Amino acid sequence: MSSIYALIRFEEGWRPQPYRCTEGYPTVGFGFRIGPKGADLDLYQFFLPVRAGEAWLDSLISNLEVDMRRDPKLAMALQVCERDQARLAVLQSMAYQMGVKGLAAFKNTLQAVIERRWNDASAGMLNSRWAKQTPERAQRHALQMRTGLWAPEYGA
Repeated sequence: MSSIYALIRFEEGWRPQPYRCTEGYPTVGFGFRIGPKGADLDLYQFFLPVRAGEAWLDSLISNLEVDMRRDPKLAMALQVCERDQARLAVLQSMAYQMGVKGLAAFKNTLQAVIERRWNDASAGMLNSRWAKQTPERAQRHALQMRTGLWAPEYGA
């Protein structure tokens, strides 16, 4: 069965040792940012066990949902997608990747979600800086938002 956890695992992958992400931040596990941009990776000498990473991911996703509900427009979009786990996971994943403020900046896309205009929501996602930075992820997410069906990559 697909879930936000399967989606994050696929999109972020798993790396038990710290590395520098494409944006220049020290990162570990399922894409967990662990330090400031440009920080020396030699400062992060550890190995993260996968079970610890899974617990960390679970906590982050729970906290993310709370933070998302603090923004009125995001809260409305989440409510619309409550019974639509594939679309809900797209919103959660976008917030996970770019932060709640980053997702909240997708004002027209979120309005389209609230109004259940899935084609417009999908188009808004693809017409963004985010889609240019992570085009394959954006394509998968936009298709999932448009159709309401889990992308096969996420274990559908």
